[in-house]
Amino acid sequence: MNFCFWPDKELTYDHLASGLKLALEKDKTALDADRLQNYTGPQLRQLLNWPRPLPIEEERVRLLHEVGMELERSFGGEAANLVKSAGNSAATLIELITRHFPGFRDHSLYKGHQVFLYKRAQIFVADLWGAFKGQNYGEFHDINSITIFADYIVPAVLRELGILKYGSNLSCSIDSNSEIVPGSEEEVEIRACSVYAVEKMRELINKKFGKQLLSIDIDLWLWSCGVQNMALSHHRTLSIYY
Repeated sequence: MNFCFWPDKELTYDHLASGLKLALEKDKTALDADRLQNYTGPQLRQLLNWPRPLPIEEERVRLLHEVGMELERSFGGEAANLVKSAGNSAATLIELITRHFPGFRDHSLYKGHQVFLYKRAQIFVADLWGAFKGQNYGEFHDINSITIFADYIVPAVLRELGILKYGSNLSCSIDSNSEIVPGSEEEVEIRACSVYAVEKMRELINKKFGKQLLSIDIDLWLWSCGVQNMALSHHRTLSIYY
């Protein structure tokens, strides 16, 4: 459900996170696999304590059903079994997620080439790593293989910092809040160039200061800067992937 908040000016990630936390505190079975398969739009809103339809709500409900069904079919109804089956490998867990759950297959065709970005699959791994402090379910021997999570906010911050530069037509589209088509060349370039830019930043930081930073760390810093600047213009694409 962690995608596409922008059509609702008041909805943020914090509403989603706090809503889910409160729901689980009230009912520990709220996100069990069998329950996920049966949620309706109004029930999801009630779960999150949100007063009106969510952006692309029907897709959020469909993906909840998809996750619940596949967890039950392949992992005994337990997300923990999915994590365990990855053998402490971030890359393996991402491969398992994208193999079993079509809603996580965040890739596009760009000038004859497939581009794989996997924002939500990667952030699932990163959230586990962060929540469990690199231990237990959050222990991954290859956590450094995770890239940034190419979304709306990080590219906007990179642009503000002068790291990304857009052509005049793309700049006008973003600054005027025009929608950019999902899977279009512009959208893929914004997201892929953001990943590449941060990997180059990692290289330069290591070369200049001798510090081995994770892309996750840089992403968190950039994202935190972005959410504090409400006036920051970002690209607008209706997508289930971010």
